[in-house]
Amino acid sequence: MTDPNLYLIIATEGLLGLGLVTAGMLAGWRGWLALKRQELAMAGAHDPAPQAPSASQRIEIADLKERMRKLEAIAAGVEL
Repeated sequence: MTDPNLYLIIATEGLLGLGLVTAGMLAGWRGWLALKRQELAMAGAHDPAPQAPSASQRIEIADLKERMRKLEAIAAGVEL
């Protein structure tokens, strides 16, 4: 059972198996990257030019900015 050739065979089979698994994972990774590139290309082709925010969105952003200013003033210890 302690034949040196047995250890050589086991090591070789292990390396071959690891190589096959690595090659399979690399092929899957490349396929996933190709899929993501295709999704990004399709999304970029169908998206219209960005539009200006609507009035309600601008009001909401202004409200959030005012709240942030108040919170920053409170954090700094400044009385409003």
